[in-house]
Amino acid sequence: MKLGRINKVHFIGIGGIGMSGIAELLHHQGYTVSGSDKSITPLIERLIGMGIECFKAHSGKNIQNPDLVVYTAAISPDNPELKEALNREIVTVRRSEMLAECMRNQFGICVSGTHGKTSTSSMAGLMLMNAGMDPSMLIGGTLRELNGSNARLGKGEFIVAEADEYDRTFLKLSPVIGIITNIEPEHLDIYRDIEDIKDAFVEFGNKVPFWSFVIACVDDENVRNIIPRLKRRVIKYGLDQKAEIRAENIEFRGVSAFYDLIADNKKLTRIELGVPGLHNVKNSLAVVALVLELGIEIDRIKDSLKKFSGTDRRFEVKYNKEIMVVDDYAHHPTEVDATLNAVKGGWNRRIITVFQPHLFSRTLEFYKEFGQVFLNTDILVCLDIYPSREEPIEGVSSTLITESARKAGHENVIYLPDKSGLNQVLKELKRKDDIIIFMGAGDIVNYSENFVNNIKKDE
Repeated sequence: MKLGRINKVHFIGIGGIGMSGIAELLHHQGYTVSGSDKSITPLIERLIGMGIECFKAHSGKNIQNPDLVVYTAAISPDNPELKEALNREIVTVRRSEMLAECMRNQFGICVSGTHGKTSTSSMAGLMLMNAGMDPSMLIGGTLRELNGSNARLGKGEFIVAEADEYDRTFLKLSPVIGIITNIEPEHLDIYRDIEDIKDAFVEFGNKVPFWSFVIACVDDENVRNIIPRLKRRVIKYGLDQKAEIRAENIEFRGVSAFYDLIADNKKLTRIELGVPGLHNVKNSLAVVALVLELGIEIDRIKDSLKKFSGTDRRFEVKYNKEIMVVDDYAHHPTEVDATLNAVKGGWNRRIITVFQPHLFSRTLEFYKEFGQVFLNTDILVCLDIYPSREEPIEGVSSTLITESARKAGHENVIYLPDKSGLNQVLKELKRKDDIIIFMGAGDIVNYSENFVNNIKKDE
């Protein structure tokens, strides 16, 4: 990819999972890349190790001599680096526009949906790798198979990327193949209502070329509703009998799922999937629909799905001895429900969930639903809200969720505003064979790692 006369690219907010991947991709293509963020995270440490200059904290002085500045939707107009770039008339673009440019020279396989984008795109990218198709990848989670990265520069004809609906980012892309996993109310600070969200997914699906196809989950009511409005060939997948690619006779055992793979009403084979949960079965069906169209042999498909062990922070088992400790990115009621159901389906053990709500607006929108889905955990420990890009909303706190859970009938709910006491609380709660799940999209990963480190010290 050649960006005209641009050679030096600076990223404001380089530590974000989407920004770091693009930065790494450009670095591998020979561009001089720099960036900044509020703190030095493991992702940024990885970039520094590759030779990318990264600054801690935002300052106008960080804008040295870039030809292009890339920023995310989370960067405010008064950010000192963005203001400096604009004052100096340096070209500035949002991450979504940069992502679209990264995809220009390859056929884009774009995975969209409210949930499941990272797992589905990871499965797809790794399967194309295993089939020798050498894809490029831009994923929303790091992968062991990519040496802890979420980006890969391949020489094949495809690039696999997540198509995020937040800020209508996915409408900037030009997918050659589109996948729609599900559609739910989310990002209601961006969208008017569910109908507005559905309209955006229709627009996304219809961006696929007339000669290509969209892969859609027919189990999801909102996806089902938009299929008649899609003007491209649609391959339906799911558990519904109307699905062209579907799963039957599903079983769960520990971290694995098993099912009969049905294509056009014929059984192709028995699949062993290396990650748990019905949601992952459906994610794998989307990938199967894709790779069957691309001509990948069934034996390669079986082998890839069996070896797939998930992505960073998607049911990531951090410790598994007298207790199991899991780190999970779930931050929406549907995701929480899917993860807890996966645990209940694969194990018969007591569950302790440590949940960090993400965003004041999401907490206000879904606190009743959170209260209901947490009935599936034996003990709920709820931390304070991780604000991310938001300012506090008056009257909105984690107690909305804890009180909702209690009203729904949960008898073991703990609100813990002071995270410094979390290890002690869990030490007192845990029993042999417990599964302790840390959930959320904020900095809760740090607390799960700290807890595991303390357990290892006591061994």
